[in-house]
Amino acid sequence: MKRTIMHIDMNAFFASVEQQVNPALRGKPVAVIGSNERTVVTTASYEARAYGVKTGMTKYEAQRLCPPIILVAGDTSRYTDTCRRLVGIYQQYTPVVEVYSIDEAFLDITGSILLFESAVAIAHCIKEDIRRHFGRLTCSVGIAPNKLLAKLGSDMKKPDGLVIIQQEDVERLMEPLPVNALCGIGSRMEKHLIDMGITTCGELKRASIHALRGRFGIIGERFKLMAQGIDTSPVIPAGQEPDAKSVGHSMTLDKDVSDTETLERHILQLSEMVGRRLRRGGYAGRTVTLTLRYHDFHTVTKRNTVGLYMSHSIDIFLVAREIFYAGRLRQPVRLVGVSVSNLTKHLAQIPLFRSDRDKQAATRAMDEINNRYGDFCITWGTLTERYHHKGVISPSWRPDGIKYVNLSVQKPKRKIDTVTRKDGSNASRNT
Repeated sequence: MKRTIMHIDMNAFFASVEQQVNPALRGKPVAVIGSNERTVVTTASYEARAYGVKTGMTKYEAQRLCPPIILVAGDTSRYTDTCRRLVGIYQQYTPVVEVYSIDEAFLDITGSILLFESAVAIAHCIKEDIRRHFGRLTCSVGIAPNKLLAKLGSDMKKPDGLVIIQQEDVERLMEPLPVNALCGIGSRMEKHLIDMGITTCGELKRASIHALRGRFGIIGERFKLMAQGIDTSPVIPAGQEPDAKSVGHSMTLDKDVSDTETLERHILQLSEMVGRRLRRGGYAGRTVTLTLRYHDFHTVTKRNTVGLYMSHSIDIFLVAREIFYAGRLRQPVRLVGVSVSNLTKHLAQIPLFRSDRDKQAATRAMDEINNRYGDFCITWGTLTERYHHKGVISPSWRPDGIKYVNLSVQKPKRKIDTVTRKDGSNASRNT
């Protein structure tokens, strides 16, 4: 059966959300950044892009290119909430929705076209729904026979574009297309292809399969198919994703740290974040990996595999701490990362000892509270002085499943004043 796939890419998503919320930012060059000194631009508005500001630049580079730029610390909870609401709109037109990133989604509308007249009609309806619910937010839409071509289509016309790629147009479209326009071929892979004399999809299509396989392995065969516009990968809705291979978190610190007690606290915080996601997804793992990046960007990664599967944060932390102290700090650290791999799913382990049962019950209670009120609402005493890294969200974030991270903002505590009544007794009031 001929498929019809739609790719929706929200235009300058973070910046557009900020401009929607704050009218003073509209029509002005805006860059959304993280909150620490080492932050980079996560999204630039189209007004800022006109000056050459791009994602990944430091804020100083952005200010040099665009002196009037307005830097806005990102609000991750606002973006994730908007993403969920957008997915709700997409699901009104098809249940087969794959959230590709926080601002992108694939829709398989093959079974929905008869209900809405045409694929183009569905695209226009979604665009109108987004305008009605979100005002200034726009999206670019690509419609094609597969995911590869649909994403290519949405990249061809921005902002607020709509591109339809028909099967009969694929060969003409792909022949002159630069290889770096294909999703999955980045700058490093492009360099390898250039070394082979390949710069366009037409040249990649005609390249020897033996040469490609010899240089890139089995992925070389996929490159040749991509150059022909062939992609059989399905749209995978939430809940049907393949099992995770690993779960990890890392943080770039505001300043270089050489104090072992501080680094140990960061490792505990990351272990808690990893453990929470493992438990939410029903996973447990045996291999813990610790990553340290030094001041000069030299990166050291070490791992340790234990005998028992684990998902409890403290168990993960103890292994990571052992790795940390087994080495020697060569210089101050700028990035710390913890991950767990060698995973299994739905492993039923019934604690035999009371202490283990108590630990499991306490962990479950903490998870339930944090699920409701936000991560670290209740946590280990050591983490009351944890590292707060706001404004940056992982590209792999998803609204559900193992890649979901709870980014709810905790409400500030109310101040309680004591008031003395006329009769001399005391009463409390919230302020």
